[in-house]
Formats: sequence, C-alpha cells, structure tokens
Amino acid sequence: MAKEKSDLVYGTLDMLILKALQHDPRHGLAIADRIQQMSQDILRVEQGSLYPPLPPGSSRWITAEWGLSDNNRKARYYKLTSAGRKQLAAEKDHWLRITKGIDLVLSGT
Repeated sequence: MAKEKSDLVYGTLDMLILKALQHDPRHGLAIADRIQQMSQDILRVEQGSLYPPLPPGSSRWITAEWGLSDNNRKARYYKLTSAGRKQLAAEKDHWLRITKGIDLVLSGT
C-alpha cells in the first residue's frame, strides 16, 4: 500500500507562512491556524513542521519579537519585513506559473 501523501506540496510551507503574516504579526500557533482558516480547513500545519522555517530572531523576510498571547502567555510574534513582502509576491507569481503549467499538462490530451 502506498504511503499517504502530505497535503502540503514540498517547498510551499515558506510561501504559506509569508502569506499568513501578510497583514498582521502572529505567533506560531496563530500562523498555523491562519493557514488552516485561509485554506478552509484543507491544509493543516503541524507545529513540528511550522517552527523550523521560522527564525529564532530576525531574518531577511521575517522578524521575531517576544510578546503576550491572547491568554497572557509569553509568545514569539513573527512579522513580515518589506523584503518578505517582495518574496511573497515573487513566490506567488512562481506558484501561479507552475500550477498553470501543471494544469495544462493534466487537462491536455
């Protein structure tokens, strides 16, 4: 029996994280919840998959600061940088081009 495939396509998690941070800073669990919400419960990101791409401090695309969550717990909040916004736009354009090509192949005769 074949191994069940993950719902996430390899290499898309970074793009989804950037998209989840597009409008507001969020802590890790809120990022995963936002991705699930935006995908209408189709995509679920496990915490073990979520944290490796997130920087412990600041990166070129995402900054991180400590703050308090809604339930008054200390949490690291992640925010998109201007370079992160440009990267999100580039990754979205790339994704749309690739998925269009795949769609053409699958719908062709």
